[in-house]
Amino acid sequence: MKRYVKQCLLGVVAISCITACKKDYQDPSGPSSEQAYSTPNALANAAVGLQAWYEKDRIGILYTSVASGSLLTGETFVTNPGNTDEAQIGAGGVKILNTNAIVTGLWSVSNKIRYEADSIMRRTNAIVSDKGYASGIIAYASIFKALAIGVQASFWEQVPAGNSTPGSTTNNVNFIAGQQGFALAASTLDNAIATVTATPIGSNFQVNVPASVDIVNTLYALKARYALYAGDYAGALAAANKVDLTVKSVLGFNPQVTNPIYTLVTATNNIYNVVDSTMGLPVGLQPDLADKRVPFYIATRTIKPHFNINGFFLTNVTAVPIYLPGEILLIKAECYARQHDVLNGLLQLNKVVTKTPAADPFGVGAALPPAVAASEQDLLTLIFQHRRIELFMGAQELEDSRRFGRPVAERKRNYFPYPFVERNDNPNTPQDPAF
Repeated sequence: MKRYVKQCLLGVVAISCITACKKDYQDPSGPSSEQAYSTPNALANAAVGLQAWYEKDRIGILYTSVASGSLLTGETFVTNPGNTDEAQIGAGGVKILNTNAIVTGLWSVSNKIRYEADSIMRRTNAIVSDKGYASGIIAYASIFKALAIGVQASFWEQVPAGNSTPGSTTNNVNFIAGQQGFALAASTLDNAIATVTATPIGSNFQVNVPASVDIVNTLYALKARYALYAGDYAGALAAANKVDLTVKSVLGFNPQVTNPIYTLVTATNNIYNVVDSTMGLPVGLQPDLADKRVPFYIATRTIKPHFNINGFFLTNVTAVPIYLPGEILLIKAECYARQHDVLNGLLQLNKVVTKTPAADPFGVGAALPPAVAASEQDLLTLIFQHRRIELFMGAQELEDSRRFGRPVAERKRNYFPYPFVERNDNPNTPQDPAF
């Protein structure tokens, strides 16, 4: 788009309103950005607001990315075809239109978060004299900026290289390949890590943000994720080794701000649901019947539907992890495997395979006998299988399917088409991928 400064009427009334975005994110009836970001507390509140955009209702990235990833890889299916946007994604291929509200919402909110995060960080050092407070703002905003970039790169072949110059009405944003997008997310986190290493986050900032987010562990965990996706295995492994696997970092909910997947999907059974206990995996990779992660994520019943969503979408206040300890172990396993170290890769994988629910902070555990890999390829296949099980409905399925070179038949589209809300504004928008 010419400016990543869009004002979108994003309400719970209808997600389709995103398609009518204007050229400015700011509310003309409200304060200017300079006024809104004029104090340290205002900047901290704006950083927390990024989390609200990420997790809120049907418009947030949490809902749109989980729905998209699970439907495209066959983990879930649409229960009511009247939900046209989800039904298009469930059908896949050319059925997914450039006007799809889920696709448009995922794109637009990602851009919104990226723009606002940059606005916050650009002003922080000029406005905030307390370096520990400034360090916290930069780190918190970086988490959600990196997530937004990473999600875009997971679902689109190319992503915006950045934002246009504030105030410009003529700049057209260029695009970079998705893997470069992952590297951009990782570099965002590198900057935040360097900031908090130089000046630890002040306790006076911590009281202004949700206690459920462990900032430093999350920075390292997401750096490990996106460095892995970018092919930087040494960097990913180093970051993963910094993550304390006993610490939880989650998106929290309450009766006023509820878990959107539970509220819209689990509780109603009127949009989509899990297919069955195979977790969308093909024959040969389907979970062992003794795998305790299956009942964690999928509830079975004697009445219809026989299979239902469980796990992190069980109630309206169930917290959703930003990352799982098992993901970090699997990142380590993959980094070793990609660097031809089968022995250490298998060692890390088996920490996941043998982990009991009681040994995991979230209760996610397979409790299976150790796996055996005869070759590097066998190990990579096992890592893919256990990522899909351990991270079920975690919005990483599509990237995993592509990265591990799985057959095209296992996914319904490689990448999303670019929404018309982008194409109509930005002549640099790439052509839609064929599949």
